[in-house]
Amino acid sequence: MIRSLVLSSLLLLALSAADCTSTTKTTNNNTSKPAATATPDAFAASRATFMKNCKECHGEKGNGGPVKLEDGTRLKVPSLREGHALRHPDSDFLKQITKGGDGMPAFKDKLKPEEIDDLIRFIRHEFQGGMTPPAEAAKPMKGMK
Repeated sequence: MIRSLVLSSLLLLALSAADCTSTTKTTNNNTSKPAATATPDAFAASRATFMKNCKECHGEKGNGGPVKLEDGTRLKVPSLREGHALRHPDSDFLKQITKGGDGMPAFKDKLKPEEIDDLIRFIRHEFQGGMTPPAEAAKPMKGMK
């Protein structure tokens, strides 16, 4: 009997507590999500220039390596990620891209000067981890040797 009285009391207590703590549920019909912020690719144009003009020989990742040209010529294309590419100042890249040489075609008539400059920045960023290029060699003043 005491047991049923205690159980009844606990049941009443639980029911009254549940009734007191009931909350009104509100629905939020605003299902919009925060606007996604897209980061524009600052190198999109240069990436496209590289893919169109450089990828065939230097590779998509700039690794270089052995290449066989359409005329049968075989070249060992340097990596843009390591070795000499890391030790050349931007002016060397500019000269090589513009004038060509060592099996590389000249791009002075295919690319605008600003496209070449952007391509050099892209190479430094994409393949060389954004490294600061080596300092330009000091040019002797006229009349000095």
